[in-house]
Amino acid sequence: MKKVSYSLFTLFLAFSLVACSDGDQKNQANSSDDITVSELDNHIKTLASDDYGGRAPGTSGGKKTVKYIKDQFKKAGLEPANNGKWVQKVPLVKIKADSNTSVEVEGLGQPVTLDNGGNAVVWTTHVKDKVNLKNSELVFVGYGIVAPQYGWNDYEDLDVEGKTVVMLVNDPGFATQDSSLFTGNAMTYYGRWTYKYEEAARQGAEAAIVIHETDPAGYPWEVVSSNTGAQYHLAADDKNMDDVKVEGWFTHEFANRLFKNIGTTYAEAKESALEEDFEPIPLEASMSTTLNNNIEEIRSENVAGILKGSKKPDETIIYTAHWDHLGTDPSLEGDQIYNGALDNGSGIAGLIEMGEKFSSLENKPERSILFLAVTAEESGLLGSQYYANNPIYPLGKTVANINMDMLMAYGKTKDIVLVCYGMNDLQNYLEEAVKEQDRVVTAAPSPEEGMYFRSDHFSFAKKGVPALYTESGINVLDGGKEQGRKLHEAFISNKYHKPADEYDPNWDLSGMMQDFQLLYQVGHTLADSDNWPEWGENVSFRETRRETADMRK
Repeated sequence: MKKVSYSLFTLFLAFSLVACSDGDQKNQANSSDDITVSELDNHIKTLASDDYGGRAPGTSGGKKTVKYIKDQFKKAGLEPANNGKWVQKVPLVKIKADSNTSVEVEGLGQPVTLDNGGNAVVWTTHVKDKVNLKNSELVFVGYGIVAPQYGWNDYEDLDVEGKTVVMLVNDPGFATQDSSLFTGNAMTYYGRWTYKYEEAARQGAEAAIVIHETDPAGYPWEVVSSNTGAQYHLAADDKNMDDVKVEGWFTHEFANRLFKNIGTTYAEAKESALEEDFEPIPLEASMSTTLNNNIEEIRSENVAGILKGSKKPDETIIYTAHWDHLGTDPSLEGDQIYNGALDNGSGIAGLIEMGEKFSSLENKPERSILFLAVTAEESGLLGSQYYANNPIYPLGKTVANINMDMLMAYGKTKDIVLVCYGMNDLQNYLEEAVKEQDRVVTAAPSPEEGMYFRSDHFSFAKKGVPALYTESGINVLDGGKEQGRKLHEAFISNKYHKPADEYDPNWDLSGMMQDFQLLYQVGHTLADSDNWPEWGENVSFRETRRETADMRK
């Protein structure tokens, strides 16, 4: 397929939703030099080359990636953002349990041993050579949710100190498809397994196990069972000892065996978890496991370049993209390098070029714009989480986050997918922008999968910062929605998180260019605005944002 150069900034958008700007200011949105497909292509080709070894944190390829981004930010005309430094150091720890790890369950007539990766998967975030869970009582706590705004508390009047809580994946809205319960089919953060482990720790549980089902989880058991290798975590002074001792999953088949042992079924237990008077169910069984860990401390970096605002430099808009991927796996036959061309060489290419184009504007934006390339996204959003916990610029005066992750290369589309559809005011900016491209904004096709919680924008959302996360559309110009779905599904099935996500000289990057154009326009409009985007009324991050509003004064 022949590649054609497209201009990223050839359109002016007259945003009616903001009180902006005179004519000279408006023309700035398209006054900078064009970004060409070749520029994006060259960045992706470089970052996805075998020389970078799959860009895993703590590897030579990861260090080479950091240097490349630093050099490109400097070339783009940005300034080092962290007190004169281009990087923010991110302390990580890699924990790998012994391959012979197993789980023992007693109370089912005779002891049952589950291989790690078989009917159970377990790990620990505790930075200890050995973590021992012994005869910890199992108790079913429904969905394991405490959500005051929805009038929901599965732990009410329950003491789980020293126990292992067992819970359902997703949330009651998905289970019932009732739009008046939580958010219906769309997963809330309360449905994510990460929240459930966090809540279990707050409740004092010793361990926490989520029951897997493919539909509510959004992925098959094979994805979970492959999660028995090394795990990355942020290195904390307390060695993560505030977390539950053991986190993990059971298959729903094994869960059914647990419930049959007490005279009921898994299906009946699920139904009971939806009842208003639900009470946790002791499973009359206990769990034991020993995790013998190999621990490695790793130093990685976020790369941060900034364009200082001309009038309101203390107010910041953050563009993010993660630079890491899955590295190299010597155990694989054939190609062993996870090159991560689209995931996320594409986002980093856009981040670099976005920085250059903002920097080249004759009249600089009024607000500051931070370009943040984060590490360890593939390991649990760790780089962005570290920044959110240790912000270089105060989050209370951070206007918005615009995240770029895994843009597709199958040409122009009639739509762009907004993963955070209906969640915050940034949608209004995006919807105004797409009008000039004669496109539409559509909601994520599978909101039950909780994609909003799987990329770096979520680290900012949890801290209250309104975040925008889009994905490439599927209604392609050549073939429509059916062809777009086929192309997307083929990528997910054959290339996503596989060595096959490699640079392809035959890509059509015109659709990627369109999407970067929209995200540029959203940021440019916000940068010259006095507006502070807000979360929707029923979004759990709204109150957190309001708590920091006094910082803007």
